[in-house]
Amino acid sequence: MVAFITSLVFVVLAEMGDKTQLLAMAFATRFRWQTVMWGVFAATVVNHLFAVIVGNYITQFIPMNYVQIAAAVSFILFGLWTIRGDKLEGEDKADRCNPFWTVAIAFFIAEMGDKTQLATVALAAQFNTIIPVWMGTTLGMMIADGIGIIIGIVLGKRIPERVVKWVAALIFIAFGLLGLYEYLPREYITVPAMTGVLAATSVAVYLVSRIGAQKETEMREGDEI
Repeated sequence: MVAFITSLVFVVLAEMGDKTQLLAMAFATRFRWQTVMWGVFAATVVNHLFAVIVGNYITQFIPMNYVQIAAAVSFILFGLWTIRGDKLEGEDKADRCNPFWTVAIAFFIAEMGDKTQLATVALAAQFNTIIPVWMGTTLGMMIADGIGIIIGIVLGKRIPERVVKWVAALIFIAFGLLGLYEYLPREYITVPAMTGVLAATSVAVYLVSRIGAQKETEMREGDEI
C-alpha cells in the first residue's frame, strides 16, 4: 500500500506542467474528452508496465538518449500536424479509430524517456515491486492528465479554435526543440546547427500553415456549395 500511494502522489506532482500533461490538454481541444482519456490510459498502462519491468535494462539495447531524441522529433512533427489540421467529421468507422490511436501513440512516444517514466523505473527499483508501482503511477498519470483534459476542454470552449490550434502547435514544437537541445550530443549543439534547425522549422511551419489555410478555404467553399 505504501508503494501504491507513494507512486501515485509522486507521479501526480511530477506530471503537473509536464509536456505529457500539456499534450493531453492540447488533444482535448481537438478530440472528444472520452477519446483522449482512453488514449492516455492505454498508452500509460503499456508504457509504465514497460518501465517497471524492463526500464532498468532498456539502455542495454537502445540508448535512452536515442529514445529521447526520437521523442523530441516527434513533438515537432505533431506540432506541424496540428497546424495543418484535420477534418474528423463524417468519416467512416475505420477512420473514427484514428483519434484514439493518434492520442495513444503520441502519448506513448512522448512518455518515453520522460521524467514520469524514469520516476516509475526508480520507484519500482526502490520498492522492489511491480504491480503496486504500476497501478499507482498509472492512476497518478490519469489524475494529472485528467486535470489537463478539463483545462483543455475549457480553453477549447472559451478561446477561438485557430488560437487554440496555434498555441498547441507551438507548445509541441517548443518542447521538441528544447528536447533536441537537451539530448543531442554536445558536438552537434553549435550556433550554425541550431540556426539551421530553427530556420528549417520556421520554413516547415510556414509551408504547413499555407497548406492548412488552403484546406480551410476548400472546406468553407465545400460547405457553401
